[in-house]
Amino acid sequence: MGVEITETTVTDAEFEAMKQFVFEYLAASVEKEDEGGRMRWYPWHSAEYRHNHILNVVDLATEIAEKEGADVDVTRVAALFHDVAKLETDQELHAEAGARVAREYLEAQSEYPESFIAQVTRAIEYHSYQGDVTDLSMESQCVIEADLLDKIGANGTALMLLRMGYEARTHMDADEMVDRVLERGLDAASRVRSDTADGIAHRRLKRVKWFREWLEDEIAALGE
Repeated sequence: MGVEITETTVTDAEFEAMKQFVFEYLAASVEKEDEGGRMRWYPWHSAEYRHNHILNVVDLATEIAEKEGADVDVTRVAALFHDVAKLETDQELHAEAGARVAREYLEAQSEYPESFIAQVTRAIEYHSYQGDVTDLSMESQCVIEADLLDKIGANGTALMLLRMGYEARTHMDADEMVDRVLERGLDAASRVRSDTADGIAHRRLKRVKWFREWLEDEIAALGE
């Protein structure tokens, strides 16, 4: 009887194929909706935005995994699939649904051992966990921390400012929107536990604080 290989290497070509599958799955999720649904007019509920968020999380999670000693392949594949069902499933159910999609995809490829698939799907299932991230596997922690970090910093600020237009706000509300990013960032910084994620969180928070100061300097009414 053969011994199951637990150290799985996902090649660049295989990972690129996964990326393409995830984008096509997200696009199909949007197309299936008869009436647009879920505030589809917001750009961050589009397949393009969701895919970009996923790729951001992949990059962040991979960096954390490499520096903190987690399994990089498990982490980056879990990060890639973590929101694959986001556009077709209720928020409370999208983690479990995403894990099912990932399992079906990985099992269909035939070359991935069950131990690898189980680790990936477990990390996806727990990526919305609200407790102490150290309760979970290091790979799950990396995905959670990366997901938190993508919502803050320059990216989070740009999205909040973009949201102003969709809510018919003027630039005079910019400080309020940036304050939301700061609040979210402080919450994220309080939840991350790895040294790598903590460092990223604080660097990103500094950028938001600097931008908040520039707003006050250059928009006269904000300083009144």
